Order: sequence, then C-alpha cells, then structure tokens
Amino acid sequence: MWMRRRTGEGKPVKETHVVAMFILVLVAGFLGELIGQHFVFGPLILGLVVPPGPPFGAGLMSKLDSLASGLLSDLPGNQWIGAVMVIGHYSNIPRHEAFVLGLIMNGRGIIELMVFNMWRQNKVLKDQGFSLLVISVIVVTGIITPLINFFYNPSSQYFMVKRNTIQHSKLESELKILVCIQNQEAVPTIINLLEVSHASEKRPLAVIGLILVELAGRTAPILITHQLDVHVPHNTTETSMQILNALRQYQQRCGRSTVVQSFTCVSHFKWMQEDICRVAMEKRANIVILPFHKQWAIDGTVGSLDRAIINMNINVIKKAPCSVAILIDRGILTGTGTVLAIQYIYHVAVIFIGGEDDAESLAYGARMAKHEIVDLTVARFIHFGDTNSKERRRDSELIDEYRQANAGNERFVIVEEMVKDAEGLSTGIRAMADCLDLILVGRSHPESPLLEGMGRWSDCPELGVIGDMLALPEFGMAASVLVVQQQRIGGNNAVNREFNKDQLIHDAPFDDEGKTSWTITMDKNDKK
Repeated sequence: MWMRRRTGEGKPVKETHVVAMFILVLVAGFLGELIGQHFVFGPLILGLVVPPGPPFGAGLMSKLDSLASGLLSDLPGNQWIGAVMVIGHYSNIPRHEAFVLGLIMNGRGIIELMVFNMWRQNKVLKDQGFSLLVISVIVVTGIITPLINFFYNPSSQYFMVKRNTIQHSKLESELKILVCIQNQEAVPTIINLLEVSHASEKRPLAVIGLILVELAGRTAPILITHQLDVHVPHNTTETSMQILNALRQYQQRCGRSTVVQSFTCVSHFKWMQEDICRVAMEKRANIVILPFHKQWAIDGTVGSLDRAIINMNINVIKKAPCSVAILIDRGILTGTGTVLAIQYIYHVAVIFIGGEDDAESLAYGARMAKHEIVDLTVARFIHFGDTNSKERRRDSELIDEYRQANAGNERFVIVEEMVKDAEGLSTGIRAMADCLDLILVGRSHPESPLLEGMGRWSDCPELGVIGDMLALPEFGMAASVLVVQQQRIGGNNAVNREFNKDQLIHDAPFDDEGKTSWTITMDKNDKK
C-alpha cells in the first residue's frame, strides 16, 4: 500500500519499486522454505497481497510480464476437451472457439516439467517414469500446436460486415483516422495530411496516433496509452516524446474540431499488424494510414529501407477492418513546415482510373477540397474507344455526383483525359506531378488496357500498379503519395463463416432507385 501511494495515479512504476518486488519474491520464497513449506508458497501469498489494478498492480504487471510470459507461456490444465466444450456451450462460447480453448488447456509446459523434476528429486518418480513423462509433454505439445494454428485464426475477429470507409460515412459524421508513426521524420508530412483533412465543428476529425516501436529481444509486446493533456512519462523514448509533442501541438491548433488519442505499440513487426487492426476495430477507424518502407534523402534518392515494414503493411492490408492507405513520404524534398503555419495553397490530385479504391481516394480528396487552402484536381484517365462499358457509366455517375456536390467550389477541378495505353497514362501522370504536394491514388483497379504490362516490373506489390510507379525514384517527382485501398467487406476468409445478421447493414451513397442506403440480411442456413 505504501508503494501504491508513492506511485500516484497515471504515473509509471518506479524502478526502485520493481527491484524491491524482486527482492521480496526471493525473501518470501526463503521464508516459505524456512517454515517447512514449498518455496512457491511464499511468493504466492505475496502475490495475493499486491493490490490489483492501476496504478501499481497494472504497472507492475507490465514490468514483469516479460518474465511471466517467458516462464508461464504454457498454462497447465488437466481438463478434457469435451469438458471445456460443454462449459463453453453453457457460457455461450462458439463450439469452434471452445474446441481451441480445450486444446490450449490440455497443453503441457514448463510448470509440468518443474513438477516432474521435483517428483524425481523426492524419489516419487524413477528415471524411467520421468523420461516417459517428459516425452509425453513433447508429443502432446507437438500435436496440439499445429492443431491450434489450423483451427484458430486470430485475425478473423477483424473481418467486418459493415462499411467502415470514408466514401460510405455520413457527411456530418466524425472522420476517424488511425495514423501509424514509425519515426520523427514522418511527423511533418502526417501533420500536413491531417490538417488538410478538413476538421470543422460540423465535420469533426478524430485522430488516433499509434507510435510503432520495434521490440528487441524476447520481451513481451505491450500497448501503451498516452494522455496528451498531461506530462509525457519520464520513461518514454526520445523519438516517442517528440512525436507526442507534435501531436499535442496539432491538437492545440485545431481546438475542439479535432480529438487526438495516442498509443505506443511496442512489438515485433511480424506481430504488429494485430495491434494495429485491434486498435482500428476498437476505435471504429474509417482509415488506417501506414508508413512506407522507403525513406527519401534530401537529394531525392532512397536514403534508408526497412524491410520489416513490408510484411506488416501487407498483413494490415489483408486484415484491416476499415480502409487502408500507405503514405509515401517525400516531405523532406519540399520542406517540413506545416501548411497552416506557412499559409500557402496545398495542391492535391486524385488519379482516377476506376474501381472502389479510386472511389475511396476521391471521397478523401473531396473532403480535403472543403479546406480553404487546398486546391484539388481530379485527373480522370479514360481509355480511348471505351464508351459504353458498364464500369465507365458507373464511374461517370460517381464523378458527376461529386461534381454536383462541389458546384461553386473553384478549388475543386475535374480533368478528363483520353489515353490509349499504359505509356499515355504514365506520360499524363508525369506531366502533372511536378506542381503537386500530394497525390491520392487507389491501390487496385479493374482490368484495363491502360494498365496492361505495367505490373510485370512491380517492385512494391503492396502499392498496386500505379502506386508502385509513383514510388520509383526514377519517376522524378517530389510530391508525397497516398495509396488507398477501400475496406474489403468480410476480409479474405469471409466464406463459410457465421455472420451476425444484425451487423449486416451497409450504407451506400446511392443505388439504381436513387435511395441513400439499403439493408442486406442473410440467413446463415441458406446455402445460396
């Protein structure tokens, strides 16, 4: 209780308290042996004494979690799988998850080996019986582990059946953007992107800043929540502190029209997509903005590469419960000042070829065009001779809808250009790139002669054909690029999953009868 009072609300656990707890564990173990009990008895009583919850209990758990997860990675359990499934049935746990839980509960780990070793030392077990039990632990673990990996996919919880996009959000609703920040150099471009996203009292903006910190060694991953209206914790890294200060300054400039939340994800990059998708789902984000694995030097060349980011981005693109965008940051080539401080016109272009990803880019660009410092150009490239296709008519209707919605806005311009092939498309994009600060483009597009042959030399498949071309240093432009993918309903594994039909509500901007929305219901017993 004294340590708890000394820690204080919202403050991290002091290192001296952590060391003191380690010493108390050793002392408690010694006292347990001294009174004739097992050495585990003393630390067990000590654990019951420690007050749970924040600030001390939760903080101490985060400090000691790496040790606990390393030693107690496999929980002991002698329950049968059938018993767990019966209990799961009465607890309204799906049978599939109850079966996986039963497999986990029947796993064997370090605790069993310690007990077996203690039995052997106390002559309860002979060497032959001890060897047989160790082999059984190895065999059971070897069987259960692949079964769990086969039957349980943790990313399935992120597959959504409701639209979480910019295009399908209501005009007056709050736009929620989750930005993933890896280093301090990316902050100016991200702040500029947020500032031109047009936060207003009628159309507020919610920013969730997620600082990505790569985990070293075998320490357990953690997710830290920051409060921007209080002091930065003393144990925060210098890079994280600079990012938090930048987010605090951004929130102060925007006032009530913007709400900023901040987290730090400390994990291995191969698992970091789970935290990103989980935060996006819990915060109901409309779009997740990811960093690109290449960083530019001031002379226009690629200064550094981070290969671990590639797999993280690909996994988030596959699993995200909302739209996803990858930010190719070239802000160092054009200066690092904020657009509101410099007060100059910010030139944005949307490259529109067709498809749902380009529609999402157009929706984001149209929101930016509401800002008084943004000059938006929608460059629509049409294949020469393709006049009566269904896709072209649908794209034309969408373009006309945004043209009517922005009538009278001189900073919203739509330019249509007829091109014959991929060479003409590349030439048209290159001609407009020099005068831009930001380019928005969809990640994937329907099959078109305009894209024929462009994917053969793709260096970054996570960017799509056009995004990969714009990311090439040889393309010779200084504008940053935002490659957008609209949310994929149901993810990649939507088939043969049970759906909650109450969640199957899909808001659409229009349909054939001019209605603003429709509702989809599904009977899970209907094989069609």
